[in-house]
Amino acid sequence: MKKQDPKDRIKNFNEVSLGMSEEEAIKEAGRCLFCKEPRCSANCPVEIEIPRFINAIKDKNFDKAIRIIKEKNNLPGVCGRVCPQENQCEGACILNSKGRPINIGALERFAADQELSNEKKAFSLSCPGPLDSARGKLRREKPRAGSQKVAIIGSGPSGLTCAGDLARLGYQVTLFEALHVAGGVLMYGIPEFRLPKTIVKKEIEYLRSLGVDIRTNFIVGKTSSMEEIFELGYKAVFVGTGAGLPRFMNIPGENLNRVYSSNELLTRVNLMKAYLFPEYDTPVNIGRKVAVVGGGNTTMDSARVSLRLGAEKVYVIYRRSEKEMPARREEIGNAKEEGVEFHILTLPKGIIGDEKGFVKGMECMKMKLGGLDSSGRRRPMAIEGSEFIMDVDTVVMAIGQRPNPVFLRATPVLKVDRGNKIVVDPETQVTNIEGVYAGGDATYGEDTVIAAMGAGKRAAIAIDGYLTGTKGGAG
Repeated sequence: MKKQDPKDRIKNFNEVSLGMSEEEAIKEAGRCLFCKEPRCSANCPVEIEIPRFINAIKDKNFDKAIRIIKEKNNLPGVCGRVCPQENQCEGACILNSKGRPINIGALERFAADQELSNEKKAFSLSCPGPLDSARGKLRREKPRAGSQKVAIIGSGPSGLTCAGDLARLGYQVTLFEALHVAGGVLMYGIPEFRLPKTIVKKEIEYLRSLGVDIRTNFIVGKTSSMEEIFELGYKAVFVGTGAGLPRFMNIPGENLNRVYSSNELLTRVNLMKAYLFPEYDTPVNIGRKVAVVGGGNTTMDSARVSLRLGAEKVYVIYRRSEKEMPARREEIGNAKEEGVEFHILTLPKGIIGDEKGFVKGMECMKMKLGGLDSSGRRRPMAIEGSEFIMDVDTVVMAIGQRPNPVFLRATPVLKVDRGNKIVVDPETQVTNIEGVYAGGDATYGEDTVIAAMGAGKRAAIAIDGYLTGTKGGAG
């Protein structure tokens, strides 16, 4: 897909990727072999029937294409932009043998954007009937009369998916969100230039059109407890509270001014519109030279945001090699195009402050790779005597996040592991509490948007089974 020129895009927060034209999409769809047993669909966490929607695009039937996608995916505009297709559907495409798989993500985005570009059509192309929870296809019968109430806690990708699927099954679904806008990490954690907020908002409005009631500024665990939610008549609860507690390295100097967690930086910029200061009164004090510590997509987002906020130099500091970086190759490439410098095999040892308590440097040491660790990656090992000082005046820690503690503290009967992740059955997402399910980052730790959506979809199927008496409700 075409992109903004790097020299231009580092000066704005507009979307970097410009999407496909109608002609490009039809031509790309025409490359599909329409396999009898498509590997792409088998490797999609939400089981989109990919050849069907691609065939519709090839035939210029864009309305049909988005209908097919929405049979399984309530957030196509989001997934078309941030889903790691290279590791899933595109990675399984048979045309990889020719060196160029179908650009499935771009085609999904095209179909979603075609719908959203016409406000009269937007949200009118919902599926022709509710989901069949047993087979993942569409039922012909009407939604259940006198439907039961289900509560969704958290409006990130897992919660939105679970809510949409249950609404299409005929349940009364209420989604409780702690922040003042719905969307979770889609709104506060992913920059505008990668996922425009208008896309997220419009897809949330689509869920409202399905009947989902969204209540913001409602903190389950503070505003009401989960027990009180059940007392209000909800028969099942899905927990998708995410992982919003930042991690730090516990090295000297992390309490200095201009040391941020990636969570704070991105929330200020995305949700509180710091990039529009002084129009919005949320400034971010970014220095001239910024070090972002980590190697995931959030690291790349933080680095690229820092450039757009006016930093002259931005460095990514990562203790392994680039090969081990968990970030998407596309995002690493975008960061490099924009001028981000990578210091791989480098580990921060401490942050140095000036007499006023602001960052003025960071002590690092060089690393080498040893044998494989539990993650399957080679273990970084320190090189003695390799310490050096980096000249930086801002440090962003992007080394991961932990589950939200507010809900967990208020719900001590919920079983969690040693990392405070909610323990669930991987097939049904059911917890140890009767009628309570969970998914997304709150259960598996930081993962992709599409993985969280897959968990929400599994939970919706299990909740339907529980409320209809066909399956149990506790693990």
